Amino acid sequence: MKSKTKIEEQLKKKTNSELVETIIIAKKNPAWMEVAAILSGPRRNNVNANLDKISKDSKAGETIVVPGKVLSLGEIDKKIKVVALGFSDKAKEKLKKAGCETILLNDEITKNKDAKGVKILK
Repeated sequence: MKSKTKIEEQLKKKTNSELVETIIIAKKNPAWMEVAAILSGPRRNNVNANLDKISKDSKAGETIVVPGKVLSLGEIDKKIKVVALGFSDKAKEKLKKAGCETILLNDEITKNKDAKGVKILK
């Protein structure tokens, strides 16, 4: 696990204001430190997940956190709540069609400060 100091150092290199805001919010909540650590690292370490991976790694009714972008490859066959830094347009469309809930990461962190019932994809 990264220290808050290391996350702060890496945060200085980020230029995307939405990403910086999400990392700061996540860093303030101990339950979300793992997400802050992933997002503060190099972009190549971000977890971008396709729908088939999300479907394979989840059960119906779960809240899945993707510390990166959700991409549209594959299909989803269960109703889940997907929380991510971003969604491709096609992925969002497919998730809505399957009856899934899509939420941006910073909104979920502020609503669910204790990260209850959350599964982080790595």
